[in-house]
Amino acid sequence: MKDTIEEIENEYWGIAPEDSSGLVMTVHKLRKKKISEFDVEDLRLMIGQDVALETFVPIAIERLKENIFSEGNYYPGDLLNNVLTAKKDFWAANPQLKQQVIALFEENINNENDDVTDRDRLRFRETFENFR
Repeated sequence: MKDTIEEIENEYWGIAPEDSSGLVMTVHKLRKKKISEFDVEDLRLMIGQDVALETFVPIAIERLKENIFSEGNYYPGDLLNNVLTAKKDFWAANPQLKQQVIALFEENINNENDDVTDRDRLRFRETFENFR
Protein backbone atom coordinates (compact mmCIF):
# COMPACT_ATOMS: atom_id res chain seq x y z
CA MET A 1 0.00 0.00 0.00
CA LYS A 2 1.35 3.37 -0.91
CA ASP A 3 -1.64 5.53 -0.04
CA THR A 4 -2.30 7.39 3.17
CA ILE A 5 -5.47 7.12 5.22
CA GLU A 6 -6.35 10.64 4.14
CA GLU A 7 -6.13 9.58 0.48
CA ILE A 8 -8.07 6.35 1.03
CA GLU A 9 -10.85 8.05 2.97
CA ASN A 10 -10.66 11.24 0.90
CA GLU A 11 -10.89 13.10 4.19
CA TYR A 12 -8.18 15.61 5.05
CA TRP A 13 -7.89 16.69 8.66
CA GLY A 14 -5.13 19.21 8.15
CA ILE A 15 -2.69 20.08 10.90
CA ALA A 16 -3.69 19.45 14.51
CA PRO A 17 -4.30 22.60 16.57
CA GLU A 18 -1.21 23.78 18.46
CA ASP A 19 -2.77 23.09 21.84
CA SER A 20 -3.60 19.48 20.95
CA SER A 21 -2.28 16.59 23.00
CA GLY A 22 0.69 14.63 21.74
CA LEU A 23 -1.62 11.77 20.88
CA VAL A 24 -3.88 13.95 18.73
CA MET A 25 -0.86 15.41 16.95
CA THR A 26 0.53 11.94 16.30
CA VAL A 27 -2.77 10.66 14.88
CA HIS A 28 -2.94 13.68 12.56
CA LYS A 29 0.62 12.99 11.36
CA LEU A 30 -0.02 9.29 10.86
CA ARG A 31 -3.06 10.02 8.69
CA LYS A 32 -0.59 11.63 6.25
CA LYS A 33 1.98 8.80 6.40
CA LYS A 34 2.05 6.15 3.69
CA ILE A 35 0.50 2.98 5.06
CA SER A 36 3.32 0.93 3.55
CA GLU A 37 5.69 2.74 5.93
CA PHE A 38 3.72 1.99 9.11
CA ASP A 39 5.56 0.10 11.83
CA VAL A 40 4.06 -1.89 14.70
CA GLU A 41 3.83 1.18 16.94
CA ASP A 42 1.96 3.14 14.26
CA LEU A 43 -0.53 0.28 13.86
CA ARG A 44 -0.90 -0.13 17.62
CA LEU A 45 -1.62 3.55 18.08
CA MET A 46 -4.13 3.90 15.24
CA ILE A 47 -6.00 0.72 16.19
CA GLY A 48 -6.00 1.82 19.82
CA GLN A 49 -7.71 5.03 18.72
CA ASP A 50 -10.15 3.09 16.51
CA VAL A 51 -8.94 4.95 13.42
CA ALA A 52 -9.50 3.28 10.02
CA LEU A 53 -9.85 -0.18 11.53
CA GLU A 54 -10.97 -1.64 8.20
CA THR A 55 -7.53 -0.72 6.82
CA PHE A 56 -5.27 -1.29 9.81
CA VAL A 57 -6.65 -4.48 11.38
CA PRO A 58 -5.88 -6.67 8.33
CA ILE A 59 -2.33 -5.30 8.29
CA ALA A 60 -2.03 -5.92 12.03
CA ILE A 61 -3.21 -9.50 11.56
CA GLU A 62 -0.40 -10.06 9.06
CA ARG A 63 2.12 -8.67 11.57
CA LEU A 64 0.68 -10.87 14.30
CA LYS A 65 1.06 -13.91 12.05
CA GLU A 66 4.79 -13.16 12.01
CA ASN A 67 4.90 -12.70 15.78
CA ILE A 68 1.82 -12.86 18.00
CA PHE A 69 3.74 -10.76 20.54
CA SER A 70 4.68 -7.97 18.11
CA GLU A 71 5.69 -4.99 20.18
CA GLY A 72 5.18 -1.28 19.69
CA ASN A 73 6.56 1.11 22.29
CA TYR A 74 5.09 -0.46 25.40
CA TYR A 75 5.31 -4.22 25.90
CA PRO A 76 5.40 -7.52 24.01
CA GLY A 77 1.92 -8.08 22.65
CA ASP A 78 0.74 -4.48 22.81
CA LEU A 79 -0.41 -4.70 19.18
CA LEU A 80 -2.35 -7.89 19.97
CA ASN A 81 -3.96 -6.18 22.96
CA ASN A 82 -5.17 -3.26 20.85
CA VAL A 83 -6.52 -5.59 18.17
CA LEU A 84 -8.43 -7.56 20.81
CA THR A 85 -9.87 -4.40 22.36
CA ALA A 86 -10.89 -2.61 19.15
CA LYS A 87 -14.53 -1.50 18.91
CA LYS A 88 -17.00 -4.36 19.19
CA ASP A 89 -19.13 -2.99 16.35
CA PHE A 90 -16.12 -3.28 14.04
CA TRP A 91 -15.80 -6.97 14.89
CA ALA A 92 -19.55 -7.52 14.52
CA ALA A 93 -19.34 -6.06 11.00
CA ASN A 94 -16.21 -8.10 10.15
CA PRO A 95 -16.74 -11.66 11.39
CA GLN A 96 -14.21 -13.10 8.93
CA LEU A 97 -11.45 -10.94 10.42
CA LYS A 98 -12.60 -11.86 13.92
CA GLN A 99 -12.33 -15.55 13.03
CA GLN A 100 -8.80 -14.97 11.75
CA VAL A 101 -7.83 -13.35 15.05
CA ILE A 102 -9.43 -16.17 17.05
CA ALA A 103 -7.54 -18.82 15.06
CA LEU A 104 -4.30 -16.85 15.22
CA PHE A 105 -4.59 -16.42 18.99
CA GLU A 106 -5.47 -20.05 19.68
CA GLU A 107 -2.63 -21.33 17.48
CA ASN A 108 0.07 -18.98 18.74
CA ILE A 109 -0.55 -17.76 22.30
CA ASN A 110 1.75 -20.43 23.71
CA ASN A 111 4.64 -19.58 21.37
CA GLU A 112 8.01 -19.21 23.06
CA ASN A 113 8.95 -15.67 23.98
CA ASP A 114 11.38 -14.94 26.79
CA ASP A 115 9.84 -11.48 27.30
CA VAL A 116 6.32 -12.83 27.94
CA THR A 117 5.56 -14.17 31.41
CA ASP A 118 2.85 -16.58 32.47
CA ARG A 119 1.09 -13.60 34.03
CA ASP A 120 1.19 -11.80 30.66
CA ARG A 121 -0.30 -14.82 28.92
CA LEU A 122 -3.08 -14.97 31.52
CA ARG A 123 -3.85 -11.29 30.90
CA PHE A 124 -3.96 -11.90 27.13
CA ARG A 125 -6.28 -14.89 27.65
CA GLU A 126 -8.64 -12.76 29.77
CA THR A 127 -8.68 -10.05 27.11
CA PHE A 128 -9.24 -12.71 24.46
CA GLU A 129 -12.24 -14.14 26.33
CA ASN A 130 -13.81 -10.66 26.38
CA PHE A 131 -13.06 -10.34 22.66
CA ARG A 132 -14.50 -13.70 21.76
